[in-house]
Amino acid sequence: MNIDLDSILLEVIKIAKRAGAYIRHESLKFNRDHIEEKGINDLVSYVDKEAEKMIVQTLKFTLKEAGFITEEGTETERGSEYNWVIDPLDGTTNFIHGLPPYSVSIALLHKDEPVIGVVYEINSDECYYAVKDGKAFCNQDEIHVSSVPKFKQGLYITGFPYDLYDDVPRFAKLFEHFMRNTHGIRRLGSAAVDLAYVAAGRSEGFFQKGLKIWDVAAGVLILKQAGGSISDFNGKDNYLAGGEVVAGNPNVQPEMLNIIGKYWETK
Repeated sequence: MNIDLDSILLEVIKIAKRAGAYIRHESLKFNRDHIEEKGINDLVSYVDKEAEKMIVQTLKFTLKEAGFITEEGTETERGSEYNWVIDPLDGTTNFIHGLPPYSVSIALLHKDEPVIGVVYEINSDECYYAVKDGKAFCNQDEIHVSSVPKFKQGLYITGFPYDLYDDVPRFAKLFEHFMRNTHGIRRLGSAAVDLAYVAAGRSEGFFQKGLKIWDVAAGVLILKQAGGSISDFNGKDNYLAGGEVVAGNPNVQPEMLNIIGKYWETK
């Protein structure tokens, strides 16, 4: 890999913040008549699409050999070695309702492995970022996962699958276990932010099913560089493309995985 990741990271941070400023401006006058449905409870607006176009057009000049994996499909040409993974507005439903958090998420993959990750939470003006083998930051401050030693002492984040209704009974039992045996469980609505919050030690762990690569690519790298552990629901490494994530500080992530496995096997 013969590119300067640190220099590219600085450009990506600027791009994410520029897109975030556009989204913030549009939030002040957004009309729900502009909502489209891609699927059941899977919403999109002109804001998502325009933000993605803005990001894509600028990234084309940042690393010319890189291709794109985009949520809204405004650019679909893949690169042979490098690919940008873009979620221009992670948390669209929150945005539509005027409810934080929602974010811009941009990652650079090198041979399917994240090497740059940027998550910009628009409402709080917090930019989380990392490069592979480097440190993780929120704005200019270095961040780390929490040091909470026991599962029961943690606060956890999850996401509800909006189109996997057959899984609801299993999720309900799993949520009950977390509610009864921890400090609590939260549903925030932006997987990219969820991972960033775990990376910053605000939550001990995050789990969700039904995710896409653009939901998690940036957040996964930030979490790992902040000292976190991550796997899919089977304890394997298929968390980017497999749609399942179990992430947390290293003290609690193994127990999270065991509990999720127990309840996920029971319908």
